[in-house]
Amino acid sequence: MKLPFATDAGMGPGATLGLIVLPADETLENEMRLLLPGSGVALYHSRIEMPPEVTPETLAGMEAALPQAAGMLPEVAFDVIGYGCTSGATVIGPEGVARAINRARPGARVTDPVSATMAACRALGLKRLGFVTPYVESVSAAMRALLEANGFEIAGFGSFEEGDDRVVARIAPESILSAIEAVDAMAACDGVFVSCTNLRVAGIAAEAERRIGKPVISSNLALGWHMRVLAGLTGPAPIASRLFGA
Repeated sequence: MKLPFATDAGMGPGATLGLIVLPADETLENEMRLLLPGSGVALYHSRIEMPPEVTPETLAGMEAALPQAAGMLPEVAFDVIGYGCTSGATVIGPEGVARAINRARPGARVTDPVSATMAACRALGLKRLGFVTPYVESVSAAMRALLEANGFEIAGFGSFEEGDDRVVARIAPESILSAIEAVDAMAACDGVFVSCTNLRVAGIAAEAERRIGKPVISSNLALGWHMRVLAGLTGPAPIASRLFGA
């Protein structure tokens, strides 16, 4: 017996989102679940090839792999696709990231943690930043230069100086919280930005903001917020964070 059936709008009647994640990233997918509305939003993930060592060369090499990674997402109409690599977006450039993804998904809006962080800082009125990274010096310097070229000042800076993304995923939230406090204490700033999608910040953001008395933005918080904005999603703040009240 052939059974009758009806069709509907599918998993994402509110929005359909895509996320391109690094092989060694253990954090972004888990934190993104905390940042999106609980119903009406479909989120699909794809992985992109990259060695675990984070260097300018390995980061630049992802540009050629982005169309394939975007093409591995389901054949649905995406509202927004996020590329989940802050340092990669810095080296490739946000425009290069968007062009590469749109070659495979021409109808989707594209964002990345760098673009999202700058949009988040502007939404919160932050110009003078404390800056925390896990990166080796050459990668941190490139990101700092990009932020400064876009009108932001770096008041204080600190890095864990770890080149292996698998190790970055294991940096304890307590260490990240201490780093935020240390960088904030270096000089007067409007807020602190913690870079890297593999650093676990979502669970400590509220406590960090309570301790330093100003906004704390991470790559994942910014990316989740910006994907919501670009998709036109509204609703209550999913976590206690000044960014999601902006």
